[in-house]
Amino acid sequence: MSFDEEWASARATASANVSMRLNQVPVDPGGGGGGDLEVNQDHIGAIGSEAYKLHTRLQTDGKHAATATSEAAGALTKENFVSGAALLKLNSTWESQVKTLVAACANVSNGLNYSVKSHAKDEQQLQADFSASAIDQYLK
Repeated sequence: MSFDEEWASARATASANVSMRLNQVPVDPGGGGGGDLEVNQDHIGAIGSEAYKLHTRLQTDGKHAATATSEAAGALTKENFVSGAALLKLNSTWESQVKTLVAACANVSNGLNYSVKSHAKDEQQLQADFSASAIDQYLK
């Protein structure tokens, strides 16, 4: 058998296997709603709400030890302990990470709120377009 014949045979076999696998995919592959993307505005709204709550809590709870940590770092540094500078650096890094997380939560919350509002606006536009289309048909 030549290389070309062997290659053609391999391609045909692979093509048949792929076709067979695609034809045997179960109706519900475990994802739930079939194959279409479903957007549940209540779920999106709930996730956005939780992201906002986390954002609000992090703004206060993420900083509750800042004062005590700074004071401890100052006291250690005053007594010539090297750990004072390390504690101050740790506190600074912590504050930076909390700010990043707060911003990310705000981003998620705002993004989801925008998505819900945008989707509702698109739905209204589609409804208006379909209504106008139906009216157009009756007038002709």
